[in-house]
Parts: sequence; C-alpha cells; structure tokens
Amino acid sequence: MSSKRFAIGIDLGTTHCALSFVDNEHSEGEEILQGLLPIPQLTAPGTVEHRPLLPSFLYLPHPDEFDPTDLDLPWAKQTDRFAGELARNLGASTPLRLVFSAKSWLCHPDVDRRAPILPAGAPNGIPQVSPLEASAFFLGHLRDAWNRLYPSDPLTEQEVTVTVPASFDPAARELTAEAARRVGITDLVLLEEPQAALYAWVNASRGDWRNQVRLGDVILVVDVGGGTTDMSLIAVTERDGVLELTRIAVGDHILLGGDNMDLALAHLVKGKLDAVGVELDRWQLLALTHGCRQAKERLLGEVELSRVPVVVPSRGTQLVGGSIRTELTRDEVMTVLMTGFFPEVPITARPADRVRTALTKLGLPFAHDPGITRHLAAFLSRQSGATADLADFVEPAADADFLHPTAVLFNGGVFKSPVLRERVIAVINGWLMADGAPPARQLETQDLDLSVAQGAAFYAHVRRRGGVRIRGGTARSYYVGIESAGPAVPGLEPPLQLLCLVPFGLEEGSEPVVAPQEFGLIVGEPVRFRFFGSSVRRDDQVGLLIEDWPAHEIEELEEIQTTLPTGSRRRGDIVAVNLQAAVTEVGTLELVALSRQGSERWKVEFNTRGAD
Repeated sequence: MSSKRFAIGIDLGTTHCALSFVDNEHSEGEEILQGLLPIPQLTAPGTVEHRPLLPSFLYLPHPDEFDPTDLDLPWAKQTDRFAGELARNLGASTPLRLVFSAKSWLCHPDVDRRAPILPAGAPNGIPQVSPLEASAFFLGHLRDAWNRLYPSDPLTEQEVTVTVPASFDPAARELTAEAARRVGITDLVLLEEPQAALYAWVNASRGDWRNQVRLGDVILVVDVGGGTTDMSLIAVTERDGVLELTRIAVGDHILLGGDNMDLALAHLVKGKLDAVGVELDRWQLLALTHGCRQAKERLLGEVELSRVPVVVPSRGTQLVGGSIRTELTRDEVMTVLMTGFFPEVPITARPADRVRTALTKLGLPFAHDPGITRHLAAFLSRQSGATADLADFVEPAADADFLHPTAVLFNGGVFKSPVLRERVIAVINGWLMADGAPPARQLETQDLDLSVAQGAAFYAHVRRRGGVRIRGGTARSYYVGIESAGPAVPGLEPPLQLLCLVPFGLEEGSEPVVAPQEFGLIVGEPVRFRFFGSSVRRDDQVGLLIEDWPAHEIEELEEIQTTLPTGSRRRGDIVAVNLQAAVTEVGTLELVALSRQGSERWKVEFNTRGAD
C-alpha cells in the first residue's frame, strides 16, 4: 500500500483540463473523500480567477500586446504564452496566435509531434509550439496550481492518473506519458476516458451501482468530446458471487467531435455572409469557428435563448479592430447537429468513405463521415461476438447481427445537451426494437465536464487500496509485420506475415511475453517495423503467424523507422533473435529483440515522428 496522501486524476482534454483528487488518508474502498482543484487562470488581462476547468487553449501573444504584469499568475510571471479562459476568448478574435486541439495533434501519425507546428499554418513572425510542448504546458499549469494549494504534498510526489482516449495507439500514449514526465510526474498511470467515466458513475453511486445493473448487462459508453469520439463496451460479469465490470471492446480512433460541429456551424454562417456579399479569408473563418463554438455552447446550455450574436474580426486586423456581426440561431444549431452528426439511420448503416485527393494541406485527419450514429452502428455490428469468451456470461441476443447494449452511459461535453442524449438513445432503442430486444436504459452522470477527472482519481485510489475495478487489459491484439524471404518481383512487395505479440486482454504491467519463433534482425542500417492491431480477434495468442487476414479485422498502425545499434557486429548483419513484448502499467507497448546467441538486447522505441 502506498503512503502517498493523494490519488490524483487529470483529464487532459481536447477542449478543457480538470484535476480531481482523493484524500487517501480519509478514504476507504468505495467510501472516499474526493475533491476538485480550483484552477487559477487569467480571465482578463491582469485578472486571475479560480475555475473548475482549464480550457485547453494556449495563446502566444505579440510582445507589445499586453502590459508587463497583465499575464502574471500567482506562482510565476509570464510573457510569451498562457492558457485558460482568456486564451480561449482571445482566440475568437486573433486565431492565428491560438493553439487548440493539441491533444488531437498529439495522435496525428503524419506529423512530427515534437516539432513547433502549432498554430497550424501560422504566418511568418508568429511563434509556434509542438503538440507535445502544449500538452506539457497544460499539465505544468495544473501542477503549479496544485502545488500552490498543497505545498507540503507536491503533485509530483503523488499517484497520478492521466486519461487518454480509449482509441489512442501506443505512440500517442507514450507521448502523453512523456508530456507528464516533462513536468516531473513519474508515478503515472494512463486510463481510458470511457473507463474513467464509468468509474465516476460507480463512485457517485456510493456502492449502489450493483443494484442498478445485473449480471449479463452490457454497458455502452459513448464519449463525444471536443476532438474525438470514443465508444467502449463494458460487461457486468461475476466472480465468486460478486458482480464485476469487464471492458470487452473499444472502438476505432475517430477524430470527430465538437470541433467538427463548430466548423460545420461556421460554414453555415459563412454561407449566410456570402449571400450578402461578405467574403471571409482563412483566418476569419477560423475566428468564426471559435465564435460559433461559443454561440453553440450558449444555445445548448441556456434554454431561454433562441439566437446568439457572432462577431468576426475584419480582414487585415491581427488584433482587436473592426468586426463583422452576424448571428446563429438555436434552430440552425439543432438542424446541423441532428442531420449532420446524429442522423436517424438503420443498424446496417456504415460510415461513408471517399477517395482522398492526392495533395492536401497539413491538418488534422478528421473522420470522413461526420455521422456519429453511423459510426456507432458499425461499432456495435463489428462487436457482435464480444461477449463470447466471457465465462458464465449469458447474453440474451448472442446470435444477433449486432451487440445489444442494455444500458448507455454518456460522456463528453457534446452530451451536455439532453436533446442529443435523447437522440442517441432513441436511435439505439430503434435498432433494439427492430430486433425484438428490450430498450436500453440511460445511466445518469452527475457532471459531463468533470466525470473523467473524478473517475480517474477514484481509479487511482482503488488501484492501490482496493475497491471495484474494471477488468479487461489491452483493448486490442497487437502484431508486427514479418517479411518473408523470396526472390524480388518488379512491382510487388515481399509477402508479409503478421506475428501476434500481445493478445487481446493482456493486463497492463504483466510479465513480458516471448514469441517462440526465431527471426532475423537487421542492425546498423535504416529499417522499419510495421505494427498492426485488431479489436475483434480475441483468440489470437502470442506467437501466432497470420498469412491472410480480412481487411476489416486488422488495421495497420503507426510504423517505426529506426537504425538499431550494431554493438560488436557489422553494419547490415542479420542477428537471430526472439521477440519479447510487454504492455507497461502506463499502457505503452514495449518491444525487445533478444539475441539467440548471447545477452544482447535491442529495444524498439516508438519513433513519434511521422513518415517524412
């Protein structure tokens, strides 16, 4: 048992960050004493206020934009950057100096996430930072706010859990862990956001959750935040007569969320301006997008409002100057969201794909289809057999074409609107009714903005001190590509086999597993490792070699390009090795090649720079 006083949960979100904590000295099991960190931040030049959320926006001001003390925080003087409420508000008028969606960029495989690329496409003279640096800055702000309130128990000496999307691949997880290490957090665990949301629900029930679910239930967690859509399935299982929770599946990484909705609303308003002869340039459209986000949040959160003004800075102004005024109405918001993002579709619907243009500008790889309900239909259909390997688990609709959820838990700021929650429940229950199944019930969440941080803190506490845990291990099986030897054929790649390295459900922090086969490892010259993952192949075991596989079952992940050291060998030598894999407690994938002839080891590090 750890002697550290606090268990801390951090929601490092796309649109906001939050920090919750459990006082271990005054908590036991599921009866805990939990709190929320009030986060000091700039709300106006020279004005610092405490807020429960730190908006994940970083502003890079012009040297002459503020007076010397305008940006001071209680723990430091700062001049070149700041985060929080003021940063977000300034972005609506000066978007070319605003860094946002850093978390989405952190999982972008085609860019160098350590390079200063944000704000994306900023003109010469505007400073830039890397997605990794921005993420570390937000964590550093939370660390300093905590240390000011609890100087005798600094954050870097506590148990810290940081949440990530369930769909984050190993490279994005490792980058998140590195951002935490940059601010001194070493006792770190990463937790999937949908699991954190369910932990928050369990904690809020004060032990009554076992009376709200029953053996055989399948809980669907739908998490739509600012930048991503995550879907997870958690089964209610039983061990020794006691109910447990087992995570059985997670969805694909879907870069689809509130950011897409804001952009869709901005294009709607832009069309209204075009109709009256007002044209917007790129930066004005970005400012309009931020304005539409603020208007959307007000219209969805304040039921008495029917329309909200939107202000766009005039062309040619880098700071506050002339402006263009327009408006967004509640009816417009609901039409865009319902028809574009939450349409009524059959369970057989699938996300539309399109042929991509060969040349594209640098940007986030958003999902091609914005229809969240279509992605949900595909997910439930793909996971139709997700409960098959659970011992003593009886699913009433085991032979159905899609997995039947019995309960739904919503998470993410998008679902603060009850209208959107009701729409998703209605669509799901329409699918269930058509299949002769009973409707799914909605599990109540206390606070959609804070539940992830609260659940992460609760998890950090019960992980070391006992209490309900969500079992499940890794949400995917992982494979590495093995190139077959053979004669070269013009225009054809050498045949590729896939070696299973990590089976589905391997517990994080468990002993490394070694594939029995011998392979040849090339040292001293540039090579690439191709990695693959599957969320549906649950029976593959370590060492299985796959020659043919359906494309929908296995997806290729980010590859690693590296040059392994030669040691005592020559450049280009092929060394006989076994491959050993492990999933750390942080949730990152480690691959080590073990020499068959000696004690040499080659650790394959995730190169988080995308393809050049």
